[in-house]
Amino acid sequence: MRNPFEPGQPKPKTEDGLFSRHEVGLANRNSGALLETLTRDITPTGTHYLLTHFDVPMIDETTHRLCFEGAFEAPFSLDMDEIRGLPVQSMPVTLECAGNGRSNMSPRSHSMPWHYEAVGTSEWTGTPLAPLITRAKPLNGVVDFAFLGADAGFDKGVPHAFGRSLTPEEIDALDVLLVWGMNGAPLLPQHGAPLRIIVPGWYGMASVKWLTTIRALTERYDGFQQVQTYRFRKHENDPGEPVNAIRVKSLLVPPGVPDWITRERWLREGPVTLQGRAWSGNGVPITRVEVLLDETWQEAHLTPPVGRYAWTGWTIEWAARPGRHMIACRATDANGATQPLEAPFDMAGFANNVVHRVTVHVAERT
Repeated sequence: MRNPFEPGQPKPKTEDGLFSRHEVGLANRNSGALLETLTRDITPTGTHYLLTHFDVPMIDETTHRLCFEGAFEAPFSLDMDEIRGLPVQSMPVTLECAGNGRSNMSPRSHSMPWHYEAVGTSEWTGTPLAPLITRAKPLNGVVDFAFLGADAGFDKGVPHAFGRSLTPEEIDALDVLLVWGMNGAPLLPQHGAPLRIIVPGWYGMASVKWLTTIRALTERYDGFQQVQTYRFRKHENDPGEPVNAIRVKSLLVPPGVPDWITRERWLREGPVTLQGRAWSGNGVPITRVEVLLDETWQEAHLTPPVGRYAWTGWTIEWAARPGRHMIACRATDANGATQPLEAPFDMAGFANNVVHRVTVHVAERT
């Protein structure tokens, strides 16, 4: 038996269509959104996706403090009452896991086996982060701010607490929120209670949960989750590029009713309204969604998002005829980026934005 706590352990090999018991275990702990909830602007809290690397910390919010430490001229700490007393802002944000779509790559990385469901939109409530950074007065020479969570464990044999960082330039450019509320209620333990950050427009790994510390650094942060993973790599020796802004993507609400095991769909012939959601990173608007119907790409109607960083709805009418159909959707954003028809390969399976395909069986009307 290999010892997972020894550094340098390689990931197990994978086989397309077969998942190890460890991958199944990860899937049991980390839930995806229900695609039928894509009909809603805001994902119901209980169906928002979850990706938790280690155990969920059970934090007593009455004693919890957020510490600003390191290369600050005026370091300080705040308790939760003080944080909730700061200027309040609520923002709808679409959050997507960087590993969403991993299981649709070949070969796939041995990790959480996401298909399409690791995405959701919530209204996050908190206070803007930038004024607090300014209040702590970063010293000259600060090049990074590390955000450290209370969750800790091992990955590839390396012990660490989960942490990520943002540069001063990124803090200035991104509308980062220090968050204690979700959809009008306090954060749930699994979503980072009592305190987390939300980095709108970036993949979910940047939005550190169970936040304990913000540390100013005069050298770049070298935490495991910053430099050892969440990088695009084509091969083992590739130093890679960092994963950050979300790639353009869309999903279809599966029509009709499902088969229990395969999740293929069944409906009767006739007019059908298809609908779904599309989004892109850094608040870039969606300008077009096309749907593959009867082997022809047809343009859908877009509905405005509820916020700059929230997904866009789309609908299209389909005259469903008897037979087996493959429906797909692809989005284009204001920068001209369009979803690919084939999955872009990455060693860890990050940022797969290939088009969403759904198999539909249409029966004759009797």
